[in-house]
Amino acid sequence: MDKLLYRIAAVLAFIIGAMAVFAGGQVLLGRDPGYYVIDWLPVYNFALGVLSVAVSAILIWRRSRYALPAALATFSVHALVMLILQTAYHSVVAPDSLRAMTIRMAAWLIILALMYFGLRKKQGAAV
Repeated sequence: MDKLLYRIAAVLAFIIGAMAVFAGGQVLLGRDPGYYVIDWLPVYNFALGVLSVAVSAILIWRRSRYALPAALATFSVHALVMLILQTAYHSVVAPDSLRAMTIRMAAWLIILALMYFGLRKKQGAAV
């Protein structure tokens, strides 16, 4: 069962990362979203999406000992960027950007919860 929870977490990490790659990539390729875009935000979205897909999702899938630190780091970076957007860019950030960041943070909280319960089940089975 713990393996299944990690697999679900990995698939979710892959999906949320792929969505960020797509969204950031579209803007980086010149697609106009119809609102003001903070210059560094599409680069951030694309880069964290690639890291989520190519690193975090794979570590989680393999149940690596680095999976939890990678997931925590990913969530923490998203939370830090959300804090920056809410404080320094509050008057210019697009509501769509805040919504997307909220979805990413919620997804990573779910991923962390799945990993936590998977880890608890694994430790409970070893006792």
